[in-house]
Amino acid sequence: MRLALLVNPAASSVSSRSRVVIQKALSDRHDLIVHETSRRGHATRLAHRAMKDGAEIVITLGGDGTVNEAANGLMGSDTALMPLPGGSTNVFARAIGYPNNAVATTRLLLETLEQPTFRRASLGMANGRAFVFHVGVGFDAAVVQRVEERGPLKRYAGHPWFIVSALVTWASAERRRLSFEVTTDEGNTLSGAQMAVALNVNPYTYLGNRPIDLAPEVTLDKPLSVVATTSLAVRKLLPIATAAFGKGSEGLPNRGPTRHWADVHGVTITSEVDVPYQLDGEPQKPVRSLRLEHRPEAILIVAPPPRVEGR
Repeated sequence: MRLALLVNPAASSVSSRSRVVIQKALSDRHDLIVHETSRRGHATRLAHRAMKDGAEIVITLGGDGTVNEAANGLMGSDTALMPLPGGSTNVFARAIGYPNNAVATTRLLLETLEQPTFRRASLGMANGRAFVFHVGVGFDAAVVQRVEERGPLKRYAGHPWFIVSALVTWASAERRRLSFEVTTDEGNTLSGAQMAVALNVNPYTYLGNRPIDLAPEVTLDKPLSVVATTSLAVRKLLPIATAAFGKGSEGLPNRGPTRHWADVHGVTITSEVDVPYQLDGEPQKPVRSLRLEHRPEAILIVAPPPRVEGR
């Protein structure tokens, strides 16, 4: 098969050793071309070029940001996307059933390519840009922005730095200024929201090996799920945390300050001031209006074999 491997050398878990092992394993059995990303947005152009040049599969070795960029370059085409986990969290790769280890996933990929299993998957759209697993608005995005401001800490401290950033942001004046309106195409509205997340797949993210399940019902075959809250007070957050880390199948409650809407085809978020948002873990320029939409069967992905589920 004709494969293109997009490598982000700055990603948290990409090492020279893992890269050599992966390249050798793939090139031994397939026609492989390797590209290295060098700047933000580069993977989108590289993926689109690989598709135009006849690649059957574009493989990303990087974090969720690299996966997102490649998806934006491939959506609507017949070139498949395969994410190898090379970042600090690797939400999308793990959510669709792959191990959180690039070398182990490569072995599994080679196995899968003996009898390729492809599937069409949905994407979300945020002001015209695709996202593969979620968009966070308000508090969630402010935390991500703080994490990204200290890139080296993110690379070496990982999840502990994320927790510290969340606590610092929660205690800041910035958090108390957040307020926006969330309206779904289905007629649901929440005013005064401080945080909202639109999910294309569950989980929302991982802390170590532990998934944070905001909306267990959402899959790549269904419309978006939206979770929003008007309060980040500790006593209001405890039920959310309990549900997100729990083992139940219902996800967050739809009562009090929290709203949990499933099967959402479109969402409009408006604010009188600029509000931060992040897309697949990458901070974006703050906006006063954000339009989110579900796009079914927008991308072809390489699916893991059924026996991988539950690993």
